[in-house]
Amino acid sequence: MLTVHLEIRPALWFLLPRDRRQDRFAVRAAATDTVGAVLRAVGIPLTEVGDLDLSGRPVHVRDRVVPGTLRVRPAGRPQRTRESPPRFLLDVHLGGLARRLRLLGLDVAYETDAEDAALARRAATEGRVLLTLDRGLLHRSLVPEGALVRGTRTDEQLRDVLDRFAPPLRPWTRCVPCGAELSPVSAEQVADDVEPGTRRTYADFARCTRCRRVYWRGAHSPGLEAIVAEAEATLARLALDRAQHRDQEV
Repeated sequence: MLTVHLEIRPALWFLLPRDRRQDRFAVRAAATDTVGAVLRAVGIPLTEVGDLDLSGRPVHVRDRVVPGTLRVRPAGRPQRTRESPPRFLLDVHLGGLARRLRLLGLDVAYETDAEDAALARRAATEGRVLLTLDRGLLHRSLVPEGALVRGTRTDEQLRDVLDRFAPPLRPWTRCVPCGAELSPVSAEQVADDVEPGTRRTYADFARCTRCRRVYWRGAHSPGLEAIVAEAEATLARLALDRAQHRDQEV
């Protein structure tokens, strides 16, 4: 066995037991352990980890651990993903967030009855970023990319995802219930699906390419437009803040 001292940035302390939420603490590890195994053992999913160095030398989570000081930084924001734009998969507890992200035009998969093993397999098979409130799910080795979503309310969770991934938005282009893309259609093409008064009042319609649901900007639109406007403003503010921070560093 060997001793490793961990220096973990405060942004990750919420993942640690309370008695380890401090600037520096020691753990014991086997000589065959990897850096990633040490981090998982103290409760930190590797998806939440950014740059690492061991006694001043950059290391990867797959590297063997050696005695010394392991410095752990949180994943960078905005976070780069293997696919651009990122495609997401959300767990059962994030239904409200799934609907918000689809409203903003993001490719979001969501199943109400999927078990953890099935979610991990789907994330790996489809190359999706797994978003969850369950850190245990992110410890599964199959998960290629993921994030532990911060916040208890949907609006807080949305701000966290926008801050972490800064995804390009395409509002009003996806079906909110099923996530498939929408296709513009004429009033005549939806004559059998909407009331005559609706056809007379509105000119722009769209149909889901999967579930065939029909969309138009009705009385509910102002509330949804406010969500879209706030998301766009949030991304703009974050981009400005990051640009100013870079200028200050220079």
